[in-house]
Amino acid sequence: MHRATTVGDADYSRIAAAYDTYRRPDSRLAARIEAALGSARSVLNVGAGAGAYEPAARAVTAVEPSAVMRARRPKSLGPAVDAVAEELPFEDRSFDAAMAIFSVHQWRDLQRGLSEMRRVARGPVLILTCDPTQVQDFWLGDYCPEVLAVEARRYPGMAQLERALGPLRIEAPPIALDCTDGFQEAYYGRPEMFLDPEARDACSAWSFVEPSVIARFETRLAMDLASGAWDARFGPLRRLQAYVGALRLVTASGVTHPAA
Repeated sequence: MHRATTVGDADYSRIAAAYDTYRRPDSRLAARIEAALGSARSVLNVGAGAGAYEPAARAVTAVEPSAVMRARRPKSLGPAVDAVAEELPFEDRSFDAAMAIFSVHQWRDLQRGLSEMRRVARGPVLILTCDPTQVQDFWLGDYCPEVLAVEARRYPGMAQLERALGPLRIEAPPIALDCTDGFQEAYYGRPEMFLDPEARDACSAWSFVEPSVIARFETRLAMDLASGAWDARFGPLRRLQAYVGALRLVTASGVTHPAA
């Protein structure tokens, strides 16, 4: 079944052009995801996009509703199933684990999507997301509060995740200064990246902000970088080797099913 490119709340036909360049999996985050998956051999990746963070040594089944993003998957990963989180086309307990990496904030029905992940996974359900209560603490909010307000509105709270998945283990992974995955906080010590339109476009929240707001943001940040005002306030971040912010790795352990 063919689906539109605007499945979810972001239009990837507009913002995916340079996604692969700026949103490359970071090896340190990948290692944490691998550890959280434990001994799982079969893994469902929901909202898989172009396949970032899919563990090569496991049997991965990918689900991705956007035709644009499915087309960006490298041939080495194989095709993704055209489906949405809220209607996973798999039998109960089909996989050892399920994961969703930077995708739950785009689902139309969060609780249903999480319930579906829990239904098809025998073992852990893993979510990489951001804590909306911490998103707006990032320095970017001093320059473009509108874009962080978008992110805070879109990301689900930890209590919402727990209601659907049960008890959670919540980690706040440190983000390396040279993180290769260009989500917002990855540029905590590289503010110049926010003046690159393609780098911004690889973060879907910017697509919800008016062009006039972005123009104002660019002007102010460029002026503060040129004058040294940004460095006077935030300069130590350029030397901070790891930053702990709103990023969260959330794991719900496997459930005990009644004997068949």
